[in-house]
Amino acid sequence: MNKFDHITLNTQRLLLRPLNQKDQQAILGLRSNPLVSRYTGYKNWTALAQAAELIEKDIAAMTSGDYVRFGLVRRDNESLIGTCCLFHLDRQCRRAEIGYDLHPEEWGQGFMHESLEPLLGLGYTDMGLNRIEADVDPLNLASLKTLQRLGFRQEGLLRERWIVNGVKADTVILGMLHAEWLARHERTG
Repeated sequence: MNKFDHITLNTQRLLLRPLNQKDQQAILGLRSNPLVSRYTGYKNWTALAQAAELIEKDIAAMTSGDYVRFGLVRRDNESLIGTCCLFHLDRQCRRAEIGYDLHPEEWGQGFMHESLEPLLGLGYTDMGLNRIEADVDPLNLASLKTLQRLGFRQEGLLRERWIVNGVKADTVILGMLHAEWLARHERTG
C-alpha cells in the first residue's frame, strides 16, 4: 500500500504538499467562501475546528495510503490558495476520483491546470491508476473547461444527483484513461 504523506510535487509557480495543522486558517477561508462551495457537496464552513478535523483526517489518510490531498502553495508568497486530491481509490479497478478547490482571488491564472498536471502524473505513474473520474456540476463551466483541456472526456449526465442546501443539482461525469493520458503526453513531450 502506497503512503503519500512524504510526497511533494513542484510546478513552476506552486508547491503541492500535504496539509498540516498550520493550514487551518487558510482551509477555513477556502471552505467558508460561498463562491468556492457553490458547486460542492458541502455547506459553507463556519469553524476552525472543521479545518482542523479535515487536516487530521488527511494526515491519517495520507499515511495509510487511503487518498492523497495536497495544499497548493504559491512559491512567490508561500500562501495556501487551494487543494487538489485523488480520492475514492479503488485499488482492484485501479480507479480514483479527482477533486480540487481554489480561492476565487486566484481564479483565471492557470493555477488549477498547473497543479492537476502533476497530480494526474502521480496517479497514472506512481499510483498505477488506469482511470481517473471527475464529478462536476454542469453550471461550473470553468471546472469543465479545465478538465477538458487536461484530456478528460464527458461520459454522462446524472440528473439531480446532489441536493445541497435544499437545491437539486445535476452532475456531469468525466473520465480519462491511462492510455489517453499517456498518448497526450507522448504528443506534447
